[in-house]
Amino acid sequence: MCGLDALLDALEPLRSRGCEVILVDGGSSDDTLKRAEGRVDRILEHARGRALQMNAGARLARGRALWFLHADSGVPADADRLMEAALARRAWGRFDVRLSGAHPLLRVVETLMNLRSRLTGIATGDQGLFMHAEVFHAVKGFAEIPLMEDIDMSRRLKRHAGRPACLRRRLITSSRRWETRGILRTIVLMWWLRGAYALGASPETLARWYR
Repeated sequence: MCGLDALLDALEPLRSRGCEVILVDGGSSDDTLKRAEGRVDRILEHARGRALQMNAGARLARGRALWFLHADSGVPADADRLMEAALARRAWGRFDVRLSGAHPLLRVVETLMNLRSRLTGIATGDQGLFMHAEVFHAVKGFAEIPLMEDIDMSRRLKRHAGRPACLRRRLITSSRRWETRGILRTIVLMWWLRGAYALGASPETLARWYR
């Protein structure tokens, strides 16, 4: 199950073991802030944009490691211990991902996502990027661009600190965008966007195509 409430429930055992949970809200119009009260350590309201919000949260964080999650993620109960072990040998890392839907094509999509990431050392936000806080600050955080901030960050982390720890335990992420837009259509769109970015298209142009 994916969604904010499920995520906050899953993070509660990590909080009980000393992990700090920071929620950065990008101007939601629902009851997100009310639902999060008492279930996170800090709440910050900020301008919309994933890179902007993640950087803002990281500036508030007090821990030695940072973990960036989307609100529609489902996480393993022992994720903190898995990351701690990974960060003892690598400066940063990510999890494998599983899409929440049942369609057989989604199993193909997630398998290719995980394989591509393992081969290239490039991670996406759906895979739950984590890293030493000092490494995050050394590369000056996420580039504040409207799309591909995760790809850009992965490239800079690779140059600065080497390849990531690629954990085989899976985060669950919502497959809603795939099912709403059409799975095959979304596959083509995502590959097109990544290819265009690799060829030098600006994140601003890519964001317009994505929307």
